[in-house]
Amino acid sequence: QSSVTISGFFKGGLESVKFSSTAKNPNSSTSVVDDSSRIIFNVREDLGGGLSAIGQYDMRMSTDQGALAGTGNNHVGLQSKQWGRLTFGRQDLHYFHRESDMTARGTLRSDSISILAFAGGGGTAIAGATRTANTVQWVSPNWGGFTLGAAYTSSGGGGADGDINAGAGVRKGSGWNLNPNFAGKNFQVGYSYWTAKPDGAGATDQRGDRLYGSFNWSGFKVGLAWDKSKLKTAATGVETSNRSAWSLPVSYSWGKHSIHAHYDKARDDKRTAAQDGAKMFALSYAYDLSKRTSASVTYAKINNDAGAAYNLFTGVGLGGQQVATAAGEDPRVLAFTLRHAF
Repeated sequence: QSSVTISGFFKGGLESVKFSSTAKNPNSSTSVVDDSSRIIFNVREDLGGGLSAIGQYDMRMSTDQGALAGTGNNHVGLQSKQWGRLTFGRQDLHYFHRESDMTARGTLRSDSISILAFAGGGGTAIAGATRTANTVQWVSPNWGGFTLGAAYTSSGGGGADGDINAGAGVRKGSGWNLNPNFAGKNFQVGYSYWTAKPDGAGATDQRGDRLYGSFNWSGFKVGLAWDKSKLKTAATGVETSNRSAWSLPVSYSWGKHSIHAHYDKARDDKRTAAQDGAKMFALSYAYDLSKRTSASVTYAKINNDAGAAYNLFTGVGLGGQQVATAAGEDPRVLAFTLRHAF
């Protein structure tokens, strides 16, 4: 019989979100929010010879409203000590490499993904800024600290495949991710390449390049992530977005305490007329009540240029704001978060 492991965490708290806007009335809210709580089921069966059958179902549930809130990384596959892991399902690809540990305990709204994973002045999510559906992924064994991940998505990173169409033809989507990474005792460096051509004639093609790395010593960690993202109109091949961004995360941990901060900047898009760059600053303090339970206080703010609309990460989907950022508005969040892992 297969072995089944149940794990996950409950995470949520109280958040105050405010926009520097006169167009929103009211322009602030204080809410009890969920922060992507989840229950994860992992299944493994030993097939012999170092080969195992594996499966995972990551179920998200909303602690604030008591509803199912979608799913995370789900897959079925095979894992070998000699050949690595091959899976079919939904996986985190490209968008999440940023070297910041802030949101492990602090609110997701403060994540530097708010800046790094969005192009076109903050209006388009690269790699969906979430799990990629319809994915086959291979992850190599660890070769002396070096690993290689390679993935293909049959729908170009969108939802269900829409290749077969009754009537007018549509483009067959596809997408690729390549992720070499080298990790030592107290450092790591990596690169992530993303390209996607989603299903549909009117879709927008994506290209993403992400360099990242970090160094740790005596409880102190400093990292750096650099991202370049491009968008093209599928029908004409015209480049509509070309923007670069970077993030500088730092953290320090001692005993049961940890402090995390990051500063991020998105430059003006080279293919747009508007001034659409943005800056973000976030600071968080966390205290471990036990090995499994923590409490944190987090502050984060985005300063958008007149044409930019970068938003707090997951603010529309999970946060108390539930509203998009208009061009030129500056969102900020102050949050108290509890997390209990099991």
